[in-house]
Order: sequence, then structure tokens, then C-alpha cells
Amino acid sequence: MAYYQQRGDIPPKRHTQHSDADGRLYYEELMGEEGFSADSALLYHRNIPSALSAARTWELPDQATAPNDPLLPRHLKLHDLFGADDPGSGVDVVTGRRLVLGNDDVRISYVVARDASPLYRNAVGDECVYIESGAAQVETVFGALAAGAGDYVVLPRATTHRWLPEGDAPLRAYCIEANSHITPAKRYLSKFGQLLESSPYCERDLHGPLGPLLVDGDPVDAADGYDIFVKHRGTGPGGLAGSVHVSPHHPFDVVGWDGCLYPYTFNVADFEPITGRVHQPPPVHQVFEGSNFVICNFVPRKVDYHPLSIPVPYYHSNVDSDEVMFYCGGNYEARKGSGIGQGSISLHPGGHSHGPQPGAYERSIGVHYFDELAVMVDTFRPLRLGEGGTASDDGAYAWSWVRNS
Repeated sequence: MAYYQQRGDIPPKRHTQHSDADGRLYYEELMGEEGFSADSALLYHRNIPSALSAARTWELPDQATAPNDPLLPRHLKLHDLFGADDPGSGVDVVTGRRLVLGNDDVRISYVVARDASPLYRNAVGDECVYIESGAAQVETVFGALAAGAGDYVVLPRATTHRWLPEGDAPLRAYCIEANSHITPAKRYLSKFGQLLESSPYCERDLHGPLGPLLVDGDPVDAADGYDIFVKHRGTGPGGLAGSVHVSPHHPFDVVGWDGCLYPYTFNVADFEPITGRVHQPPPVHQVFEGSNFVICNFVPRKVDYHPLSIPVPYYHSNVDSDEVMFYCGGNYEARKGSGIGQGSISLHPGGHSHGPQPGAYERSIGVHYFDELAVMVDTFRPLRLGEGGTASDDGAYAWSWVRNS
């Protein structure tokens, strides 16, 4: 983000002495992207942020993938992955993720969680976590974020954080992990990084941390240090590995920070849809982008108003992309009759022309409003199936365009 924010206690001049009331120096940390030639933030810690007292290996959840072979469109029923009896019990948002789809640019996982997560940082890339339902506090080194249904939680690479589900309902999270940074679509930004008037959202819709958490340490476990689970590059499946760093001090010891690099939330209800007299192409639904993929959302909206319009999508062959649609609310008109519902994913791979199921094309004529909610990821390299994708595949979706009459 190029949207400057400031929280807590910082000195008037960067890279200068900054002390507490007793004259004890705070420790300045520069967190920066692209070799400190892009967005960055300065954080002021009570303790040395580099301090480690121990380390060990973290065995990541299964990251192995298999090719989509034979090449097929697929329906993945994500709600089946965590069962119906007390889903999320004993599961946290970090270690409980099940990999659904992935390639060398992005991984998509799903989790249903009730338990607090460990402290965690992803050193591979940014994360964009969409909250399907439930609520959580996301505590970060920058401060706390309140997250609820419909929120995208965008976490920059290497941000130390933890997830604390709240309320009686489990937290259902759709986790998009990049091998790059995740930003607003570049065409929405001015040359200086301001969101343009033509953008479907603006800075007022982005909500950063409320302020530093100022955690001094929990006496129950401070003697043993604080475990921080780190996902990083390695030689495991997907080129990934995991480590646990033990810090003698709690990482949430920041007294203040400023800059243009920080976590934030954006709620899908604040996305203002772009519509037209005839059906608009998928790029009008874009929210974010990463290297070799984009994130879009389809929200409730007035639809095409040309007198001869056909409101559902035309049949289309996205020749450079695999398309992943996560259905998370309302009724998706184009998929009626396919078995797709809340918590479903449709995977439409490049090389297969897709569009509405039989009858949907005709039924949409005369419709003026779609009450639907879906999050789409388009990738520019083929996706492979993770263990969660294989386990939730309905095995029938590929044949759903065949008319039965």
C-alpha cells in the first residue's frame, strides 16, 4: 500500500534516537519490500527484534499437489473437509489449513477453526484471507485487526501475527497465499499510489490496525520464550519449509510505527460493482493482484439493462488462465442445476470453454438484479490439486453441461 499510516509513539525524525521516559532506547526496525526500494514501515520495539533463544523444524500441513489430469472442470465442496459435527474444534487458522489448489505463484487453502493460532509469519509472500463466516481478532506486530464475515484480511510478507476466533460460530477462512506481494489492481492507482475515482473502492474502505498491542509478556510461558511459526522457502513440496523460532521476548512489543506497509482489512460489501447495459467482462470485478494471478469478487448488483441483454455470462474461454470461483453467499445464477452452493469452488481450467449450466442462459432474460457473492482467483499458470482439493471433488461437475432432455 502507498497509503501512509502512523500509530503510537514515534520520533519526529526517522533513524534517530527514540527513548522511553526512563531514557531507555527503543530499537528501530525497517520492514521493507523489494530490497528497501518499495513500500516500507518503521517499527519501534522495546526489545531487540532479532533475538532468538532456540529454533526447531515445523512440519507444514501437506503441501503436495497433483496435476489436474485429465484436464477437467471440477466442483470442490469445501464444507465437506471439516465435517458437520462441531467443525473447527481443535483446529486453528494457521496449522489447520488444508491445501485445495496451488502452483508456483499462489496456494489456496481452506480452514474451519475455533482455536487460537500460534504466532505466525509467512516469509514466502503476502496472504489475503477471506472470512466466509465467523469473527476473529487478528493480532499483529502492528496492532489488532477486527475481522468478520466478508472481510479480506491482507497480511504483508513476514508480518508476525496470530488468529483469535471469537463468538460461538467457527471461523471459516479461505486463505490465498502468494509467492509475491498482493496489492490493489494497478489500473486503480494513480502514479503516486492513490486510488482513483474510477476504482470500485477507496482508501476509506481500507482499515488498518487500531494501534500497537504493547504486550509485555505472559508470565505463564515467558520463561520458555515465545514460539513463532515461520513458513519459508525450502526443499519441501511446493518449495516450502517450516521452522519455529523461539524469541525470548514477545514480538508484540512495538510502541509505535509509521509507513505504507502494514496489514489491513477490506470488506466485500464496500466494493462498488461496475455494471453496464450489456454484460461486463470479468476484469471489472477485480480487487487485488499478485504475480501471475488476480483476485476478483462478484457482489450483489443491478445487472445488464439493454432491452435484449442476457444477464448471465456468455460462454468464455480464458485461454491464459485457470479460473477458481469460491461461492460464499446468495445464489449464483449461472450455476443453478450444477450442485454448487455455499462453500463450493468451481475450477475452470484454461483449455476448456465454460459458462452457464443448461437453462440458466434462458432463465436470466428479464432479470434485473443478482443476489450473489463469490470470490474469484484467476491464475496465469495451471493449478494443481492439493489434498483438500482431491478430498472434496464431487466427481460429477465436468458433465453438468450435458442437457438431460
